[in-house]
Amino acid sequence: MKTLAVIPARLGATRLPRKPLRLVGGAPLIVRVWERVSDLQVADEVVVATDSDEIVAAVRSAGGLAAMTAASHPSGTDRVAEVASQRQYAAYDVFLNVQGDEPFVPESAVRGAAEVVSSGRFPLGTAAAVATHAILTMPHVVKVVTANDGRALYFSRAPIPWLRETADAPVRDALVRQHIGVYAYTRDALAAWVALPQHPLERVERLEQLRPLAAGFAMGVATVSELPAGGVDTEEDLARANARWTELSALGRDA
Repeated sequence: MKTLAVIPARLGATRLPRKPLRLVGGAPLIVRVWERVSDLQVADEVVVATDSDEIVAAVRSAGGLAAMTAASHPSGTDRVAEVASQRQYAAYDVFLNVQGDEPFVPESAVRGAAEVVSSGRFPLGTAAAVATHAILTMPHVVKVVTANDGRALYFSRAPIPWLRETADAPVRDALVRQHIGVYAYTRDALAAWVALPQHPLERVERLEQLRPLAAGFAMGVATVSELPAGGVDTEEDLARANARWTELSALGRDA
């Protein structure tokens, strides 16, 4: 199955103004993400989807592909869906959505999410890392619980699974999973997702993946051991990303 990786990017971030064009290791953040996804060779092609001429210019000047999309999209998935509908991408069967602020996105997460869908097991896929119970008290970290077959049961910013009895702490701890914001979709599942109205759970938790879950879509979760480094949302995140880039470059390793 032919796979297209799409990296949504927009300039409208408020916590870190002009985020996609801020520099990581001397290049725009969005270029670093495009390089990372391209280097993984998980997809047949990688394209940045944006509503900004400046982002298009930055990506193309680095040798990448960029597609202009509407400024009105409420989510990255909607932006990916517009790219999927464009004639030049009609031959692709599976679409990957990699966040535009993750220059160190784990390879295992990207490959895992793609394989969940390309294997035919699920129409939607994502990834989660085995984590410690410390994340349960962090509302900015999204958690997920899964069924026996790897299907997502629920995503939340709340502590899930909830520990009722202290004696069951070891059982609970073995079930803690940190969601990694990489998604894969079949063409039909992607179109169906964005055609759904916003669900109250999605609105309350501010988690777009609850929309298809609430509608009964099956989303497989690839469980990986590598925790994400975290996205770039603030000046502090940007400083950490640059520090990590410098460290990895000094070691002669890929980001």
